[in-house]
Amino acid sequence: MAEAAGNAGSLGPCVDPAGEGTELAAVIGATVPTGFEPLAAEEVQEKLGSASRISRDRGKIYFEIPAQALPQVHRLRSVDNLFVVVQEFKDYQFKETKEDALKDLEDLVEKLPWTDPLKVWELNNSLKKKKTERRKHNLQSAVRKEKLNSDREGKKADQKDTKKEEDCAQDTAGVEPADGHDTGKTPEVASQNEEEEEDNNKQSDAKNELQAGAGTETKAGDSRTSDGEAKVLKFRVTCNRAGDKHSFTSNEAARDFGGAVQEHFQWKADMTNFDVEVLLNIHNNEVIVGIALTEESLHRRNITHFGPTTLRSTLAYCMLRLCDPQPTDIIIDPMCGTGAIPIEGAMEWPSCYHIAGDNNPQAVRRAANNMCSLLKKNENKESASQGMPLDIIQWDICNLPLRTGSVDIIVSDMPFGKRIGSKKKNWDLYPACLMEAGRICTPGTGRAVLLTQDKKCFAKALARLGHIWRRAQTLWVNVGGLHAAVYLLRRTWERAEEK
Repeated sequence: MAEAAGNAGSLGPCVDPAGEGTELAAVIGATVPTGFEPLAAEEVQEKLGSASRISRDRGKIYFEIPAQALPQVHRLRSVDNLFVVVQEFKDYQFKETKEDALKDLEDLVEKLPWTDPLKVWELNNSLKKKKTERRKHNLQSAVRKEKLNSDREGKKADQKDTKKEEDCAQDTAGVEPADGHDTGKTPEVASQNEEEEEDNNKQSDAKNELQAGAGTETKAGDSRTSDGEAKVLKFRVTCNRAGDKHSFTSNEAARDFGGAVQEHFQWKADMTNFDVEVLLNIHNNEVIVGIALTEESLHRRNITHFGPTTLRSTLAYCMLRLCDPQPTDIIIDPMCGTGAIPIEGAMEWPSCYHIAGDNNPQAVRRAANNMCSLLKKNENKESASQGMPLDIIQWDICNLPLRTGSVDIIVSDMPFGKRIGSKKKNWDLYPACLMEAGRICTPGTGRAVLLTQDKKCFAKALARLGHIWRRAQTLWVNVGGLHAAVYLLRRTWERAEEK
């Protein structure tokens, strides 16, 4: 028991000593938008060169990578959360009684191969720690540089006191003043430098961590504190269970499995301020034990100004990928809301031209603010040196200021009729939207990807306009607990005015 705790606390180098320097590999589990598992698997194959297996439990894929590829995994656009798989049981036989089933789960902890997955968790933690350290270092450097510039410019008597106060505010708070003066650029510059260095340094950080010795004191997960005392890791167990043939609840499984984990590693249970999150995923007879690699969902990347129905960036990426954008394509979102779809499109497909619009002026302002925030964040990057290929305007969805046949792709999140609009209004809105979309979309090659939860209304509208739009694919997705659908439509050769 004590030996297990020691091994968990000081995980050592991430090169397998028994394999004489064999590179550590990891099976990664990723949660993705439901219905888009094949698209997420395509992205993994394209960007990492790894084949993915789609889980029977919807919304998850699994793939194997070398541990040093972890930085690229975190840059995938279609995944929400990541975890490293400890072990998978494809046909786990649960005992009939609750006591026996839970006792089996407890006994399972001792038999699991924890060593390599914990090394991967440690490497992942080290990369996050180095990123935080770089951000702090760049922030301090930017503050000193800004102070120096301010002191030079502050020789004029009427500005000297003001400059000193602003410099002091930056030193103590490190936040951007709302007035937008030059002195408010400190965190922004630091963020830019951090983002710029991240792409260059993350890969080398991963490689260095893999080759590092066991004596590094600053590594995440080290069992020693700065005072040389043993550090006890904090953990929690999260159980995600699906299936109606289990004799126990998710809370009971997490409680008993967590108790066995605590006894095995001598870790301290903490439901909020934990270091390690152990995942117990049960789907019918499939059981997967994993360790979380993300603290919050990766979809939180582009949007800073939220609306009542902000679409997740991961779902926006999957919708865009579904319509296979090609260079020089003109892509529009006629009901953009906070701009999640066009901003994701402009970031990932910069060789296309993106147009976003909405009839609500407040939505247009939010989308514009989100675009400006992203531009400031990426101001020093080469990819952002020319700005973003995106325009945001206010318009009427039923009377778009665009030439007939001038648009290649339409991607939009349509009103569900719940938080925005109403189902009664959708009966008039949906046919009008599809008609106007058919007018501006290129006949024969144009396509549209539309998300809606009001499936009955959409089906009726599409049936009325079958001469303009042909349904090519339907994907069932979960959006905030609502059962919605994503429709891939292809434009026919007929003119929109013809009946």
